[in-house]
Amino acid sequence: MLSTVSILLPVFGLIFAGFASRRFGVLGPASASELNRFVVWLALPALLFDTLAHATWHELYQPAFVATFGLACAVVFVVVLAVRLASGRPLADASIDGIAAAYPNTGYVGFPLAMIAFGPASLTPTTIATILVVCVLFAVAIVLIETGLQNERRVHRLALKVARSLARNPLLVAPALGAVVSGAHLTLPASAETFLKLLGGAASPCALVSLGLFLAERGGGAPVRRESWGLTGVKLVVQPLFTWWLAVRVFALPAQLAQIAVLLAALPTGTGPFMLAEYYRREAHITSRTILLSTVGSLVTLTVLLLHLHHGS
Repeated sequence: MLSTVSILLPVFGLIFAGFASRRFGVLGPASASELNRFVVWLALPALLFDTLAHATWHELYQPAFVATFGLACAVVFVVVLAVRLASGRPLADASIDGIAAAYPNTGYVGFPLAMIAFGPASLTPTTIATILVVCVLFAVAIVLIETGLQNERRVHRLALKVARSLARNPLLVAPALGAVVSGAHLTLPASAETFLKLLGGAASPCALVSLGLFLAERGGGAPVRRESWGLTGVKLVVQPLFTWWLAVRVFALPAQLAQIAVLLAALPTGTGPFMLAEYYRREAHITSRTILLSTVGSLVTLTVLLLHLHHGS
């Protein structure tokens, strides 16, 4: 319990710092959006580029784990997307809801928690999960959001408009360039490495502070709370259970690798969906509360899961 709290406590601290800064007037009414723009245009692209540029594809080749974790995220995303579309939600907003239910916080919470639970053996699968979530799932959501925001109905012109928008999106360009650097076996200068580490390290804390600023600025009614609870339940209960079924019953992963997959799937929602909602100027009440509720709820669910894994081992 204490290990889980000690990892999640800084998350709450940063959210509260943003919340208090806005409530006490330290930061102004535009601070949430401006800080989020810094994350989307500078910090997060640097982190994505750095992650992909240093990915060792030989080590990351674990097809069963990729299939387990990737398929679990994809199915949760698609099901929530379909349900939200059926309820009349626009494609762009439904895509953000879908990623909010399927986007575990592998970067900020996953690495330290998995290291405590499983030691150095968790580093490679956690890196794989982070790439799948931050690059692949993120990219799919962006494509759907861009498609939903276009007014063009003719297929070829719609595809051209979406392609142009994607080519200008730093959250897709940065990891693509990082993959090129990795594939070409290029070595970055030490100064460039330091630059990327400094800038990329600001992504998570700034996103959490931006979330706190947003929560202090705006409120939400009963429908927002109800929908956020639903997405939180999917994230903390449905996704890890489905991941367990895939890991054990379908792909028969080794016991420890299956446990790591389930633990990572059970993580609370990361800040990525909120950044997308703010970047595309979509309604972000549901997303912000899902992040907050899932982070609070994961204190209980992750503790129970870790106790079960420890008892099982």
